[in-house]
Amino acid sequence: MGKSKQYFLLKTEPSEWSWEDQASNGGITKWDGVKNKQAQKYLKSMALHDLCFFYHSGAKARRVVGVVTVVREWYTEGEDGAVDVKVVGEMRRPVDLKEMKGDGGLKDFALFKQPRLSVVPVSEEIWKRICDLGGGYEGDGQEGMDGEDDEGDAGEEEE
Repeated sequence: MGKSKQYFLLKTEPSEWSWEDQASNGGITKWDGVKNKQAQKYLKSMALHDLCFFYHSGAKARRVVGVVTVVREWYTEGEDGAVDVKVVGEMRRPVDLKEMKGDGGLKDFALFKQPRLSVVPVSEEIWKRICDLGGGYEGDGQEGMDGEDDEGDAGEEEE
């Protein structure tokens, strides 16, 4: 109803589930396997159409690589809970953790305060700043503004 859009960051090791896996899976996947109670609380608070950064974690990656949207709110299957997310688009330029940590506008980012959580909330201000750092993402309505002609219409349809 009048609830405003929320933003989150979902972490995954690329060797476990990469952006390429997400995109090639018809773009939709069940985001499950989250055991930490605080991270589960964030998943449970997600609503349809909330946006999430897709973040590669691990020793070699540590960067925001894309954006997904919630297409099915929290549900349980057996003992596990999950949300379903769908690809919106890839970041025009991945945003590395080192770059984010060096940006004064991101000093309050939950990722830095709770680095071990696999799901963290992102304020609208921090969302916009990370999008600026990465030049936005495919499907953000900014196509063609960088002089490139994006193909397709990824993420433009509403469910």
